Parts: sequence; C-alpha cells; structure tokens
Amino acid sequence: MDRDPSEFPIQHIRGVGPQRAGLLSRLDIRTSLDALYYLPYRYEDRRNIKTICCLSCEQKETTTGNIVSMDVIRLPRSRHTIFELVISDGTGLLTGKWFNQPYMKRNFKVGQGIILSGVVKRNAYRATGIEMDNPEYEHTDNDADNLVHASRIVPVYRTTAGMSVRVLRSILFNAVHTCAEHLVDPVPAELLARYNLPQLRESLCTTHFPGPEADMESLENGTNSYRRRLCFDELFNLELGIALMRKGATRQRGIAFSPKGKLVGNLLEGLAFRLTAAQERVFREILADMKKPFPMNRLIQGDVGCGKTIVALMAMLSSVECGYQAALMVPTEILAEQHYLALHRLVEGLGLRICLLTGSSKERPSEEISSGKTQIVVGTHALIQEGVAFKKLGLIVIDEQHRFGVMQRASLRRKARNPDVLVMTATPIPRTLAMTAYGDLDCSVIDTLPPGRSAVETRLFQARRKQCIYEAISSEVKRKRQVYVVYPVIEESETSDLKSALIGKMALEKIFPDFRVGLLHGKMKPAEREAVMSSFKSGEIDILVSTTVIEVGVDVPNATLMVIVHAERFGLSQLHQLRGRVGRGSDQSCCLLVAYPPFSEEAERRLAIMVKTSDGFRIAEEDLALRGPGEFFGTKQSGMPDLRVANIVRDAGLLGSARKEAFAMIENDPGLDKVPPLKKSVERFWQGKMDLFKTA
Repeated sequence: MDRDPSEFPIQHIRGVGPQRAGLLSRLDIRTSLDALYYLPYRYEDRRNIKTICCLSCEQKETTTGNIVSMDVIRLPRSRHTIFELVISDGTGLLTGKWFNQPYMKRNFKVGQGIILSGVVKRNAYRATGIEMDNPEYEHTDNDADNLVHASRIVPVYRTTAGMSVRVLRSILFNAVHTCAEHLVDPVPAELLARYNLPQLRESLCTTHFPGPEADMESLENGTNSYRRRLCFDELFNLELGIALMRKGATRQRGIAFSPKGKLVGNLLEGLAFRLTAAQERVFREILADMKKPFPMNRLIQGDVGCGKTIVALMAMLSSVECGYQAALMVPTEILAEQHYLALHRLVEGLGLRICLLTGSSKERPSEEISSGKTQIVVGTHALIQEGVAFKKLGLIVIDEQHRFGVMQRASLRRKARNPDVLVMTATPIPRTLAMTAYGDLDCSVIDTLPPGRSAVETRLFQARRKQCIYEAISSEVKRKRQVYVVYPVIEESETSDLKSALIGKMALEKIFPDFRVGLLHGKMKPAEREAVMSSFKSGEIDILVSTTVIEVGVDVPNATLMVIVHAERFGLSQLHQLRGRVGRGSDQSCCLLVAYPPFSEEAERRLAIMVKTSDGFRIAEEDLALRGPGEFFGTKQSGMPDLRVANIVRDAGLLGSARKEAFAMIENDPGLDKVPPLKKSVERFWQGKMDLFKTA
C-alpha cells in the first residue's frame, strides 16, 4: 500500500471485504485512517501463561498445550452443537468449548500447539475436569511477533452486532501493520521535542498493540507517553480550530454601536437595588465589545442569583438605543415566559415594546418583529423558524447556551448581518471545559452576589425523618417566611415509585391546615403559572409545591426554605440551580435534601457535595468529574468535534499546552500554509464544522 490511509477504503484491508466493511461503517470505520484511530477502551494482560495444573477456577487465565482430541457434539433433542477440543501440557487436561460453531473444527488439528485464554470453570459432570467457554485462541506455530489474541497484552475494542471482538482485533492488527508506516506526522518535530512526545506512527502502533514490557496501569488510565501523544494531537487540532475561528471573527465587519446610555440610565434609576461592582465591570466589558467594528462573542458566567439577566437587559437596551432590535433565546418555554414576565414591566416602563414568541404561542407577532415595532423579542427555538424575520437585529442574547445545538445558534445569527452575540450561563463552567466548549468566546465572570446575600445552609435527611422536615417548614412559616417544596414529578405513576407534587400538596394541606399551600407545574397554562407565582411573591401563598419549573428565573426574597423531595434523583447542577431559589434576601436560608434509599454511590457523592459546598464553580468541577465532559456539556449536540482519545478532566495540563501552542501558531501562520499536513489534519478533525461556527 502506498496511499494516504485517509483515502484507503477499509474494505481493502486483509480480512474485511464488502460485508464486514458494512459492519465497520457502524463503528464509523470507513477508511484505514479511521481504523488506526479506533482505539482500545481497555486491555487484558495475557502475558502470564500458566501450566494447566496451576489454573484457578473463576479467574481469567492463559495457558498453552497441544491438542489431544476434538469433536463436534450434537446436543440431544436440540439443533444446537458444541465444538470441543482438549489440550494437554503434561500437567493436566483442559477442554475448550465453542457453542454453535461447528465450522471451527476446520481451524485445528490434533497435535497442534495452541494458546487458550478465558475464564476457567470446573466441569459439573467430571469431578476433575476444567474447561473454558468460548476462549480466545492462538496457534503457537504462528510467528511469535504476530500473536494477536493471546500471550501478550491484548487490546479490547467496542464492537457491533455481527462482529466479534476477535475478528475486529484481527482487522485492526492488519490495518495497523499495513497502514501505519504510510502516515505523515502532522505535528512539527520541534513541538514534539518541546513536550517530549513520541512519533505518531509509534504512538498508534503501541496504543493498539503494546509491547511485552508495557505497564498495565498506565495503559488502563491513559497516562503513558503514547496515549498522551494522541491526546495532544486531538486537543491541538481542537484548539487550532478555535484559534482560527477567533482570528476569523476579528476580520468580520460587524456593528459598531455608539449608545449614549440614556435607556440604561433610566433603567437603573427605576431599580430598587444598585448593581454590584462585578455587574458594572461585566457591563463595561460588554459595552467595550459592542463599540468595536467587528462582532462581539462574549460569555457571561455567574452563579445562581448573581444578576446576569439585568446585565443582559442593559446590553439589549444599548442595542435598541442605536436603532437595532435585540433577541433573547432560551431553551424552554417556561424559562422564556419567566424572562418575559421579569422583563416586560421594566422594558415597557421605558416606553419600548417587548414580545414573547414560543412554539405554543397562539399569537404570532411576526409583523411587529419584521416591521421593527417590537424592539426586544424573548423566545425559544421558535425564533429561528421560517417566517420569523427581524427588521434590524443587532444583538442576540442566548441563555443557558449549552442546551442549544450549533445549528440552532447559527440559524438565529443568519437572521441578521453579523450581529453581536452575548451568551449567558448560570451553570458555572469549569475552566478546562470553557476552554474547549467556549474557546472562541471572550469570557466575563460575575463573581459576587448582591449585598446581604448569605450562603444557603444545606442539610441531608433520610425520608424517614419527615417530622424534622415538617417542624422546619412550620417554623419558617410562623416566622412569616415562605417555603418551596420541590418534587421530581407532577403525578403518581404505576411505573415509578417517585413521590409526586399533586399528592405532596394534598398531604401538606392536611398536615398544615392553617397554612396556604399553592401548586406550580409545567402542565399549567402560562396565565395560571403567572397567577400562582404572583400570589407567592406577594405573600398570599406560604408553601409552594412545585416541580422543577422553578429551577431558573424565580426571585422571591422572602422564601427562606427549600425542601427537595427525592433529591437522589436530581443531577448535581440541577440541585444547585434549585437551591439558588432561596437565599435571595438578607435572612439566613436553608435547603433540605430529602433522599429515599437505596441509592447509587454516585447519588451519594452528589448529595455529599451539595452539603459540603455552595460554590457553583466547585460544584461544576465535581459534576464534570462525575458525568464526564460529553454528558456535562452535551457535546453531541453542541456541534464541537468529538474527543475520542482525550479527556479534558484528566488531560487539563495537556489542554493548556495545546492551547498555548495553537494560538501562537495561528498568530504567526493564520492559514497554516507553512504546515500543510497539519492544516489537513485540522480540516479532517473539524469536518466542515468550522465554517458553521463562524456563523454560530
């Protein structure tokens, strides 16, 4: 083979053919290069070959011997068969069994040397007999260098229906030994030397099929130098793409806003509170970006209750004052409604028009938006649907951005000509994740809470201690404070043993007949939800029983107690968001986590973290470690390329190095014209997504 592995079809690798090529495509293996990067997810150490008499039952063992007999046995009153062979090494006999594979008899001859590897079992019908079911095997008359399935550290791959691990391992062995030598290393040699990283060819070969001296621990945890080299490549490609996007963004022509600050000034005069120093600083950073002649791409991070929304409104008013419209896009209808309810009084008090647009909106204010009569639009993904046109969109604010796909963000941005983009998240993003997920954005952090706020005390209760919880509720209400009680579901279900909000409300009304108990859930109509929240805010409801609709956007300073029922069923980030609904006034607030055992070890860790800290960034780090980056951020839908080798928690140090080198390289060679192999590698890694990100 003398072709580029990226252009060499997997079908032409020995042992594949058209049928297996179809199966491999399910694993996204279509070329030889795909095969080279389809890495093992674990390894088995089969180097320790024992004599048959020393094998331990119920253990995975490897042994060798000569075949003394073999036969295909047909099971009575059944169509099933067992192929059996017996080997001996002079110290004992071992039977290998393969079910419904009579054709395997063709692979062996009596007297032939063989290595078997599998779990050793005692034969139930023979007192002294031991056996292995479906063991891996290798003929010992093979060239010792070509032993693939035994007598070595053996790679184990994720496979697909219709293809065994053994067959896939053989195919990848052939691919590695056929194609690796034709690889061109895309990373400059001086960079590899700087970080003491091995060559690409050596790294791929050794990661697939480690040598006899390899250390199992470093193989398993992905910390050996060969795996680190492959991780570096992936992170380097990622950061080069992000650096290219940032470089490209500075070349685009955008809107150079020049607001006088009249609308923002009028807004601040009417507020019942003063901005914190952190809010003022972040708004200055946003305004400086908006005044530049190229599009703003800025992320606002801040913990629950830090006041991101008012800062975003100030940015939207700055856009409106310059004759442009602003759009606020959020992931759910409930959150859109809450933002609209929170903003419309403020906005309309300034003489401006704001509208709500969601999928279930009966009124479609399309004409008001397209004519420019409505200056601010709050909505869900309905904003990006056909038929919604803006007259002059200048600023897009995206809340909880990690819950949108790139395609959705790009669609909204295409409704205008290079508008400014402001991204908000109340989910604190660990620095390592922000460098990948938001690497093309400038970052602002609102790192202080409004004055008078104190940390929410959090306690964990087993469900059997209900009396303590009832006493806490009673105590708060008698002090003229208010209480949230959050349930995971609205109604009881035959398929679930979860406590429900409807049953919970009825129970609380019986326990506290003198208290006023309200109910809030997602199936209620928007007008009903607003009426309930207004009653709670005005103090007409003492205890609000709710589902997670109160997770974001509800602000009732007099609510000082949060009870979360079935806390073990909620994610760490969600628990933190819910807890953020209390502690919004000057009184000490408390969150009670009510857990129903038995629950998993991971749930126990989540609850322990919640009790231990209220720092959102610390919680985000723990959440990232628990769930992994893919699930934490939703990278599948975010549009970021998949990280198949690197783990940004484990490889945080490597990520920092890759980022530094990538940005320096793009600064000196913006088109990567001096390093064509690296340019090709980056394009292949991003697979066209970079162009999408430029409009995202």
